[in-house]
Amino acid sequence: MCMVSRWEPNARGRLVEAALALYVERGFEQTTVMEIAKRAGLTERTFFRYFTDKREVLFWGAASLQELFVDTLRSVPESVVPIDAVAATLNVVAGVFQERREFALQRQSIIAVNPELQERELIKLASLTAAIAQALRSRGADELAADLVAHAGIAVFKVAFEGWVASAGTNDLAHMFSESFAELKLATGAGA
Repeated sequence: MCMVSRWEPNARGRLVEAALALYVERGFEQTTVMEIAKRAGLTERTFFRYFTDKREVLFWGAASLQELFVDTLRSVPESVVPIDAVAATLNVVAGVFQERREFALQRQSIIAVNPELQERELIKLASLTAAIAQALRSRGADELAADLVAHAGIAVFKVAFEGWVASAGTNDLAHMFSESFAELKLATGAGA
């Protein structure tokens, strides 16, 4: 009699890997949870222990990313002006993306061709913007400044990230964030 272990080593990682491979091969819409679980050598029940639906495979790390942004931003000395504090935060966050380059690139290629996933990505970015604004307010920035800097920071993040993806991750993301902030400052006259 073959007993199936209740604990599956690296089940989440196996499910993510299987899902990404299937999304690339077959397309997001055509892939089922059953197929993902089967490819990972797991059951559907195990899939639902880790993810609420097949979209979550692409978005489950959003809370950790937001926490990294906020914690890093809070650790920047309060004497640093808000826009530079967000720039310093992006430099730290860039390291995470560089380490997870293949996942980030695959994930983005899947999102780029699916309007439903693009919408979900925008919701994630809106939540991240609100969290950054709140962290800036807790550092002493007034309401308007916190909102403006948070939105500008996410715009820089998005533009630089898209450029990084277009380069297939071969460019240094931290450098791209820095260049984008410098360009923003020049465009607004703040760099003069």
